[in-house]
Amino acid sequence: MRASRLLSVLLLLQNRGRMTADELAAELEVSVRTVYRDIEALSAAGVPVYADRGRMGGYQLVGGYRTRLTGLTEEEAQALALAGLPIAAAELGLGTVLAAAQLKLYAALPAELRERAGELAQRFFLDVPGWFRGIESLPRLAEVAQAVWEGRRIATRYRRWDNTEADRVLEPLGLVLKAGNWYLAARANGTVRTYRVSRIDSLEPGEPFDRPADFDLAEYWREWSEQFEQRMYPRVAVVRLSRLGRDLVPFYLGAVGARALRECRDEPDEDGWLRVELPVEPGAPALGELLRFGPELQVLEPADLRAEVAAAVARMGASYG
Repeated sequence: MRASRLLSVLLLLQNRGRMTADELAAELEVSVRTVYRDIEALSAAGVPVYADRGRMGGYQLVGGYRTRLTGLTEEEAQALALAGLPIAAAELGLGTVLAAAQLKLYAALPAELRERAGELAQRFFLDVPGWFRGIESLPRLAEVAQAVWEGRRIATRYRRWDNTEADRVLEPLGLVLKAGNWYLAARANGTVRTYRVSRIDSLEPGEPFDRPADFDLAEYWREWSEQFEQRMYPRVAVVRLSRLGRDLVPFYLGAVGARALRECRDEPDEDGWLRVELPVEPGAPALGELLRFGPELQVLEPADLRAEVAAAVARMGASYG
């Protein structure tokens, strides 16, 4: 462990030039005292580390010293697949491994390319979770990911959507990160299904299984998402939307509503209102979704949904006198 950390110190100084003990400690998630000991160990090993004393001081390598000890470990090579998803890597327990792999890659680059890569990282950042959503508690995510990678069955206690629990033995095939939520594609009793990782309350790894050679995670997720969307939105509401209402559709109805707007072939009327067919959920959820638009949406069809919205608006008006 210490050897790996010493190499990380060396690569940090090689890639970034002068760094203070506090900066090194924060980067490596160790104490400043540990950094002092590591610097002494590097000096004793013949690495030319120069220390500038004082408040503005720091450590740097002397005379353009460079190491070629940049070989990636197996874990680090795997973690590079998540190089654009630092939050996801951290949730999977690969945050420090990914950081080490990126350091080694930077160290292997010529100076000009290394500088450009650093500039890119300062200009683009991917934040996966959506706005106004809490971070899910995912105590089992790293264990699930390990089972996916090793191809091992897992015995789980799974909490269903209605809060009832079921014991299931799953053959984990892949993990998907969707809008900040993690989903597991797994085979159970010969059928591949989707499970929300946050609902796995307990997990015990089991014996290895034979992964189906023809399973394509991306294709499975595309098909499953389409089917899920059809189940979630079995009804169509014909509505009129104001200009503001149309702007609110992606925020209130997400990708489903945005697609309905794109596919609409009608033109706004002289007052700027547009007739659109919107997929909606069944029952009470549809009423809540449509009421969010306030006066910027008018339901035309079906008649029963129009009546429900009108009755709800009347009740709201009555409650305000």
